[in-house]
Amino acid sequence: MTSKQKALYIIFLGIAIVLGMTIGQMLNFDHQTEIGLKGTKKDKINNLLRYINEEYVDSIQTDSIVDKVVQDIIKNLDPHSVYIPKKEVAAADEELEGHFTGIGVLFQQYNDTFTVIRPLEKSPALAAGLKAMDRILKVGNDTVYGKHIDIMQLSKKIKGQSGTPVSLTVYRKSTDSIFKVKIVRGPIPLVSVPAHFMINDTLGFIKLSTFAANTYDEFHQAIADLKQKGLKALVLDLRDNTGGLLKQADLIADEFLSNGKLIFFTKDQKGHIRKVMATARGDFETGQVYVLINENSASASEIVTGALQDNDKATIVGRRSYGKGLVQREIMLGDGSKVRLTTARYYTPTGRSIQRPYKKGHKSAYERAFQERQYNGELFFKDSIPIHDSLKYTTPKGKIVYGGGGIVPDIFVPLNFNDYWSKYNYLNRYLSDFITDYLDRHLDSLQQYTPPEFMANHQIEEDLYLDFKTRHHQSYKVKHKLHNRKTRQHLKLLMKALLARDLYGTDVYYQILIQEDPMLKKILDKKEATNAK
Repeated sequence: MTSKQKALYIIFLGIAIVLGMTIGQMLNFDHQTEIGLKGTKKDKINNLLRYINEEYVDSIQTDSIVDKVVQDIIKNLDPHSVYIPKKEVAAADEELEGHFTGIGVLFQQYNDTFTVIRPLEKSPALAAGLKAMDRILKVGNDTVYGKHIDIMQLSKKIKGQSGTPVSLTVYRKSTDSIFKVKIVRGPIPLVSVPAHFMINDTLGFIKLSTFAANTYDEFHQAIADLKQKGLKALVLDLRDNTGGLLKQADLIADEFLSNGKLIFFTKDQKGHIRKVMATARGDFETGQVYVLINENSASASEIVTGALQDNDKATIVGRRSYGKGLVQREIMLGDGSKVRLTTARYYTPTGRSIQRPYKKGHKSAYERAFQERQYNGELFFKDSIPIHDSLKYTTPKGKIVYGGGGIVPDIFVPLNFNDYWSKYNYLNRYLSDFITDYLDRHLDSLQQYTPPEFMANHQIEEDLYLDFKTRHHQSYKVKHKLHNRKTRQHLKLLMKALLARDLYGTDVYYQILIQEDPMLKKILDKKEATNAK
């Protein structure tokens, strides 16, 4: 038996455990397929499970055995095929579907109580009268303060079917009152485009955080809005965007590429090639584009980035992307669980595979190899990025690009100390709690600002910065770094941005945050130099 036959045998043996399988929602295709299995191999597993169920000395749930066997099979395939147990399917689907059913409120665990940060616009929570800094004491008859429950557990209690009510007991500090409020649950969108605005008269900015079912519609509206404001060049921020639905990446890339341009192609185990081409509908085919990526930009983000880089449409700015070039299909199992199974590799228009190397069954080594980027120097030095001449490709205009593990940017921007501190030392966790405490004490005065007034006039006082330094510097053991002028400036900017996020939303948050963005500075310097010629 060949190695390929062995692999197929293992896969089909595992799939045979669960009867009544159907192919469910495709992550990348728009058709449905039935899988039928023949032979007696599945009887071996079924008979064993029945025998264990009937004869084993202790009572045991054979369903848990099935889950374990399926998990073991899937994890020995590749790093991105994954088994989703039935109890986790709803949460996994929400992320891709772009909405959930709930009351529409942002909250944070503050001290021992869950505190409302901000009701979302047009949400059931806002309509019911919830306000910023309200404390949630009970959900129904369940007390949720002063207990060891996390935000995910609270969310499960609040979520439910659309149209059904949930009763909350709330404490409001401003009136020192406790009251009950009944809120009817409804559909709440998960935003894919948390920010879009004009940086100057002609340069626009769009932050794209995921690729869900509603991503293209949000993106299209954002482009249309910016074009009315004078958009000529665009910064597309894909940093920390880990991907999602392949079809949405196709639609986004099509906005920038002219009719007939290749966006990407896929190849399955039989060698079948499927090409995805741009159409004539693009809304931004003539403007200059800059794409921001980092080490956490993956999958669908890399498809968009690779398509624009290979077609000489965009300048890519940042650090090497994650390196995920595998395509998954979603398979629904008969018991309500799902498998996202890798069925093809995708390639950029020049023919690059950007999938990082991996060994089957060695997912932990694959993850460690990614984490080692922090220590091998490539986050800080461009010449530490591994490139191979055998994986060299050329774009139509003669630019050299490389395959073999992520998208290498055209303009490298190292991870600076402040970014490293924020990302890898959990600064924002401490800072978020600190800002919530400050907001709780100064909400009335802060709410007097409009968003433009806040951005232009509100300053983080030195006393507030010193208070944070005194309270929290021991938590991340960088006491001496807090005396650095640049770090102090960065911290104050983060404080202001987080206040803006909690007061007004993510659009204002990003407008403040990019004021010290080193990637954006590279773009502005490049445009200034180009205009000077």
